[in-house]
Amino acid sequence: MCRWLAYSGTPVLLDTILYKPAHSLIDQSLHSRLGVETTNGDGFGVGWYAPHIDTPAIFRDTGPAWSNRNLREIADHIHSPLFFAHIRASTGTAVQQTNSHPFRHGRWMWMHNGAITDFHLIRRDLTLAVDPTLFAGIEGSTDSELMFFLALTLGLEEDPPGAVARMAGLVERTGREHGVDFPLQMTIAVTNGQGLWAFRYSSQKTSRSLYYSTRVQTLRALHPDMAFLREVSDETRLIVSEPLGDLPGAWNEVPESSYGIVQPGADQLLPFTPQPV
Repeated sequence: MCRWLAYSGTPVLLDTILYKPAHSLIDQSLHSRLGVETTNGDGFGVGWYAPHIDTPAIFRDTGPAWSNRNLREIADHIHSPLFFAHIRASTGTAVQQTNSHPFRHGRWMWMHNGAITDFHLIRRDLTLAVDPTLFAGIEGSTDSELMFFLALTLGLEEDPPGAVARMAGLVERTGREHGVDFPLQMTIAVTNGQGLWAFRYSSQKTSRSLYYSTRVQTLRALHPDMAFLREVSDETRLIVSEPLGDLPGAWNEVPESSYGIVQPGADQLLPFTPQPV
């Protein structure tokens, strides 16, 4: 499986989120506490948004994040209000740059931890369900990227929660048609550079770990001496596969079968149910 984080809020250097926390994503690439694998070294990627540019930038590679000098170099220079970062542990597809997350289409970014069970049995049927006008955009061979393009096919740009629910419903129906009892395992983050949606769901109701950060205003009251909390806005939020440290009161588990929306104003946490297509 994989580990990932999504940051939205006051613009910060990528280094602040990716390297500096005690149990940073770089540390997790070698010493994951909650993942299926302790080591996540089958590639990595980061994506971010820059002012006045319509599409996000993506930097991906096939080696481990912990030893990549280029990632270490750019982390001190990229400043953005919205980051995705992902470290990969392959579930069977090739270790290649086009299979590293996050994936991009127009303004949209997507990353995933989990798997479609017995993907090799249902890959053809799912691929044929992708809108032909989108199909040429698929570059790799992962189930994660195919899920993204199925969600795009099913209305992601107009209705992200509904599209992901329809994608999940399609995967489950197709899997069960092929005799797969529990077809889907997913934690997903998706953004258009303005809103951020995160989903936790599995067919067996035993989903991979996912956490969101406590509101900054609350954390300031709990930890008034922390400089970082004084420097970021109340809108700042992190969503992570596992906590970046042991700060008391900082992390909250995303409930099973639910999704969250990070947006200007009040965020939302809502139940998630796959929908028929």
